[in-house]
Formats: sequence, C-alpha cells, structure tokens
Amino acid sequence: MNIAIYSIIAVLPSIIWLFFYLRKDKHPEPNKMVIKIFFWGILITLAALVLEWSYQEALNIFSLQNAVLVVIIGMAFIEEYLKYFVVKAKVLKNSEFDEPVDAMLYLIIVALGFAAAENIFLLNGLHMIGVPLNQILGITLGRFLGAVFLHALASGIIGYFLARSLLLRHERKIFVGLGILVATCLHGIYNYIIIEIGPYNENSIFLLIALLGIMAVVVSLAFKNLTKLKSICKPPIES
Repeated sequence: MNIAIYSIIAVLPSIIWLFFYLRKDKHPEPNKMVIKIFFWGILITLAALVLEWSYQEALNIFSLQNAVLVVIIGMAFIEEYLKYFVVKAKVLKNSEFDEPVDAMLYLIIVALGFAAAENIFLLNGLHMIGVPLNQILGITLGRFLGAVFLHALASGIIGYFLARSLLLRHERKIFVGLGILVATCLHGIYNYIIIEIGPYNENSIFLLIALLGIMAVVVSLAFKNLTKLKSICKPPIES
C-alpha cells in the first residue's frame, strides 16, 4: 500500500505539468494517444538505466570516471535522445500528428512520463530508507519546480527543432541533431549545478532559477511560433 501511495505522490508533478501544457493545444490530442506516449516515457527509463550503466562502465575502462562534464553530458544525451526516439518511432507517422506544435507536445509528454518514473524510483527509495513523509513531500515539490520542469523544457526544445525540421527539404537530420545538442547541453548544465555546487546552495538556487526561467521563456515563445504555422505537418521522408 505504501508503494502505491508514494507512487501516486511521485506522479503528481508530471500530471500537473501535463495538464498545463495540454492546454496550449488548440486542437487537443486524443487521450488514448497522450496516455500511450506518457507510458512510453515511463518505459524508456529502463533503457536509460541500462545505457547509463553501460556508459559509466565504458568510462571506467578508459579511466574517464573523474571527468565530470563527460559523465554529466553523456547521461543527459542518453535521456534526451531516448525521449526523441519515442516520438520518432511512435508519433511522426501516426495520423494524429497533423500540426507542427504536436512535435513539442509529444516530446513534453514523453519527458513527463520519464520524470514520473524517476520520481517513483526516488520517492519509494527514500521511503524504504526511512525518510519521513514531510521531507518526501518537500522533495516532491522541489522536483516539481526543478527536475520535472527541466525534463519538460529540454524535450520541448527538441520538439521545436523537430517541428521546424519537418518543414525543411534538406538537412532535416542536422537540424534535429542541433536540437538534441542544445537540449543536452542545457540538461547537462542543470545536472552539473545540482551535482557540483549542490541543490541548496544560494548560488545554485539563483543559477537554477535563471536557467529554468530562460528555458521556460524560450519554450513559451516556441509554442507561439509553431501555432502560427500551417496546420498540416508532413512527417519526414527518413524513418
């Protein structure tokens, strides 16, 4: 029973952000599709765990385990690429994908599913080692404003680049790759601040607020830009 309760608490931040972003869609996506992609976001956390473990083992072999930026950027890339891969594989050729803004929405939906799974693992782990409920609720609030929001924003940026790439005739892969690179760097910077400076340091709090604030403005402007584009969005020729 406790696992179920803490899992519900863990998922709430993602659900709140999900409703917030779905309201930005003038032509709402089918609930079945939203739920499907959200659960794909949860499922890919397993692939992320395996790939991140393998990545760390590879760094150990080459004696790069102390290269902080290499580790952080690598982890961020794995997560951002997996979220993009779900949309590429499960959304782009679906008939429900008919607007440029859908690319951003579905990337954010995947990201929120991914963040929900992270929260489930984290909160249940904290409960098992005896962390009291009031502290867990505080951590949940912090992740609602921090890590969960970060996942949504970073993937939203990839979604914008993906949407714009679909309107290009050439160099689509390069454009998408640029979006993944930008999101990876921003995600990596966030992780670096948390790991190297600490989440409760005054300087880190200021840096995190600035980073997330800038990303939020960028994503908001990206939504507005895409809603002005033509309704029908052809999927890319490449699979």
